[in-house]
Amino acid sequence: MTKTEFHILNSLYDGSRGRAVCSADIEESRALSDREAYNRLVREGLICQTGSLTAAGLEALEPYRVDNAVILAAGASTRFIPLSLEQPKGLFEVKGERLIERQIQQLQAAGIRDITLVLGYKKEMFCYLAQKYGVKFIINNSFNLKNNIESLYLAEKALKNTYVCVSDSYFVENPFHQFEYQTFNAGVSVTEKTDEMYVDTDSDGRILKMEESRSGGQILLGHAFWRKEFSNAFLALAEADRTVGRYDAFFWEWMVKDHLDILPPMYFKEYAAGNIFEFDYFEELRQFDNQYLGHTHSEIIRNIKLVFRCDEEDIVDFRNVSKGMTNTSFIFKIDGVDYIYRHPGDGTESIISRRNEKTSLIKAREIGIDPTYIYADVNEGWKISVYIPEFREPEYSSFEDSKRVIAVLKRLHSSGVQVDYGMKPWEDALDMESLLLRKDPNCFALYASLKEKIGRLYARTLGDGVEKCFCHGDTYKPNWMLLPDGGVILIDWEYAGFSDPGIDVGYYIVDAMYGFDEAERFIREYLGDSFTEGKLFHFMAYTAIIAYYWFVWALYRESCGAVMGQALEDWKAMAVKYADYLLE
Repeated sequence: MTKTEFHILNSLYDGSRGRAVCSADIEESRALSDREAYNRLVREGLICQTGSLTAAGLEALEPYRVDNAVILAAGASTRFIPLSLEQPKGLFEVKGERLIERQIQQLQAAGIRDITLVLGYKKEMFCYLAQKYGVKFIINNSFNLKNNIESLYLAEKALKNTYVCVSDSYFVENPFHQFEYQTFNAGVSVTEKTDEMYVDTDSDGRILKMEESRSGGQILLGHAFWRKEFSNAFLALAEADRTVGRYDAFFWEWMVKDHLDILPPMYFKEYAAGNIFEFDYFEELRQFDNQYLGHTHSEIIRNIKLVFRCDEEDIVDFRNVSKGMTNTSFIFKIDGVDYIYRHPGDGTESIISRRNEKTSLIKAREIGIDPTYIYADVNEGWKISVYIPEFREPEYSSFEDSKRVIAVLKRLHSSGVQVDYGMKPWEDALDMESLLLRKDPNCFALYASLKEKIGRLYARTLGDGVEKCFCHGDTYKPNWMLLPDGGVILIDWEYAGFSDPGIDVGYYIVDAMYGFDEAERFIREYLGDSFTEGKLFHFMAYTAIIAYYWFVWALYRESCGAVMGQALEDWKAMAVKYADYLLE
């Protein structure tokens, strides 16, 4: 059967079920105008004289039946800040319908009842769909480590003659069918540069080349359909890459792009402009659905609106900031001024007092060490600050940068600010250990020796004459801003309070992973004329203690679902290194 003949029969099948032709499907619309092919199908007995599909016509379609659909919905959609911080993008409401529900309904209207969702980020928010639509779930617990190739690999048993969809697509007209002729990826033609993948095709529509960053052409957008042979071949590539991880950070289209020569053919199925939408950024959604100009139903947008006493449409130009180890932040603009919004990470409420943080922010602004603070919410943990566009972080290898950092630490520690809270890294580590033990009673068995050494070091610092003072508590270099005019700003005061100054000095050393000589040089510069061997031991000991604290903190954060990566091992290594050095 030719492609044209297939489209004619398929459209008649859809019509018999009360479904209109998708006018945006360019290929199908062209085929339906071919009277010669239509008459040939009538002569062959596949279409009766009244224009309906015969039993033979239905039998001819059967080899092209779609088995099912897989909808990829695991990602966190970090480009869709700020709405994606509150719910997955597939659950956004667009023109009165939730994106993923509209797509499920369109699939079911086409006769596709077997639908699987691959979930990860905020997966519990999708649970209601199982009862409402009878869909199935696959859970991708690596959604924050790998891109959607992992989701497809996990769905290997579901990949047959399958629609492969993404949860954030919006189709004006229903593009799905009970039958599909060949493996394809949907798309449109554009005359401008986009972030999508561009393709070159032959005269039959077969994709010959895929490439990003062109000024115009055919782009991939929306759904795909994989025939069984293509599904099998793709899964073989995904399996082979699992031990290598080359494609961990890539969308599945990139694996296809690099293997077009060995995969079964994939074709470009073109739709008219204005039928397929994917919203990568909040501003795109605002342009498509004007309800998002005035009322986004977003608590984050509401927070900003109340602080600045502005309208929602005044809040524009949202930009993602790389996720920190504790929180997620984004930049926004009001009246031409950039601000930064800090959204608290999951689990932080158990180890951070937001009320204490707010007090510290106010104190830090008063003494001129952090002038960026605007507002912090003590109940929910969000914060708004002025965004500083031009600065650099200190270089650990530069002692000139270290001296600029040390000057601020000395000013902070001698400020005379007193508060009734503060970090106690040894005791706080014990508290976090107890939280971990509730989840896994054996989780600390491997660290008993290190814990004992840190406890001995801490005991030797008690009563040695180093007085507590107002400290920052989290002095690694991403919290420092060295300004072009020579100024220095210290930001993020979640762990600040009345504490041992060894915390601030020690953590800078820890994150720099200084050797003993470099650490002593840093401590001598900090102590100046007050240097003694006893104080040197104190600050060296706190280097081990604070490294241990952050190591335990990292274990706790990972138990809450965060990914700490190499930092966890580095903190452990520094705790072991300095504890062994001092005790031996």
